[in-house]
Amino acid sequence: MRDSLGRAVAWAAEIWALLAGVILLAIVAVTTINVAAFSADRVARNWGGSVGALPGYEDFVRLAVSAAVLMLLPYCQLRRGHIAVDLLAGRLPASLRLGLERIWTFGIAALALALAWAMVFGMLEARADGALSRVLGWQEWPFYMPGIASLLLWALVALTQPLEARAGE
Repeated sequence: MRDSLGRAVAWAAEIWALLAGVILLAIVAVTTINVAAFSADRVARNWGGSVGALPGYEDFVRLAVSAAVLMLLPYCQLRRGHIAVDLLAGRLPASLRLGLERIWTFGIAALALALAWAMVFGMLEARADGALSRVLGWQEWPFYMPGIASLLLWALVALTQPLEARAGE
C-alpha cells in the first residue's frame, strides 16, 4: 500500500503523462493536416492551383516533441518501465537485490536532478539569447519548463519508490 506522498506523486506522474498524450495527439493532428495539405496541393496542381502546407509545422513539432517526450519519463519510472540489465542480480538474495535496486533508483533520481539543473541553465541561456523558432518566431525558453518539471517529477518518483514496500519481497 502506498503512503499519501507516494499516491500523490503517482497521481502527478499519471496526469503529467496524460498531458503528454494530449500534446502527442496534437502533433498527430497537425501532422495529418500538413500531409493532407501536401496531398491537396498535388491534386490542385493538376488544375493550376495550389494548397499551402502549415507554416511553422517543423517548429511546432520540434518544440512539442521536446516537451512530450520528457513528460513521459516520470510515468515510465513509476511503472518501472526503464530498461534494466540484471545479468547477475536474479541470482542474488532478495535483500541484496532490493538494496541494489534502491542504489540504482537513487542514482536515477540523481541523474534526473542533474539533467534538470542543466536544463535550467539552458533555459536561462536561451532566454538571455532571445532564441526564437525559425518560422513561427516563438520564444524557445518557455518550452524548457515542461522538461524541467518532468525531470523534477521523475526524480521525485524515483525517490519515493525505495520508500514503498515491494510486493513479493
